[in-house]
Amino acid sequence: MTAFAAAIALAASPATAAGHDNTVFRENFDRLPVGPVTQGHGWTTDAAGGTLAIEPSRTGHGRELHIRTAGNGRAFLVIPAPAASGNSFWVRARLRVAEFPTAPDWAHWTIAEASGSGSPTLVRPLGGQYVPSSGANFFGVGSDLGPTGDWTAWQTSAPAVAGKWRCVEFHLDATDNRVTVYLDGVEQTALTVSTKQHGGAPGDFLFPDFTTLKLGWQLYQPNPAPSSYDVRLDDLAVSPHRLGSH
Repeated sequence: MTAFAAAIALAASPATAAGHDNTVFRENFDRLPVGPVTQGHGWTTDAAGGTLAIEPSRTGHGRELHIRTAGNGRAFLVIPAPAASGNSFWVRARLRVAEFPTAPDWAHWTIAEASGSGSPTLVRPLGGQYVPSSGANFFGVGSDLGPTGDWTAWQTSAPAVAGKWRCVEFHLDATDNRVTVYLDGVEQTALTVSTKQHGGAPGDFLFPDFTTLKLGWQLYQPNPAPSSYDVRLDDLAVSPHRLGSH
């Protein structure tokens, strides 16, 4: 465990502290007060044109994080220094997006973004795009600002289904700059990207030294339809090992 990851674990409440599985971050929101939130146990927020709030779970058990944005706003929960060891880590979360964009064509959205030092590369292990020829949204791994440019390698084998809770997992593996995604426990092999195989400009896709992980929602194009977005997150975990689906 890195010194930064250890600091997260020490700062966490009993509900979020690392356990016997070496998890370096956990948050289920159950011990936070209902209402708007700007920080939690070991995390902060980043929002512009969006809000974050703790609300009772719609399942009737516990609480969850409700993210709401207008237009092309953003709202993220921010975890500092998530890497557990070797600049690699696993993330697991429960996710529900009420609606995905239907305009403009190729509307691009991000749910997770990891950044760091040594490179401007933004790694987007979970996001996607509205594909007008299919009239649907699809998950895709992407990146921006680095040498491979701005890209989202969406795949029709990974449809983004609105109004449904999903267990999402992704692994950032620095040994080959590899991103692997699982949806509801099933590996989405078509979404995997790595140093030599990605969706960007010719050249190597390389991770920065990760210092920040963001989870939430951002849509980049102005005047989208619908005009606002509601995302719910729960049961977040960051670990050096895969924790598996719920």
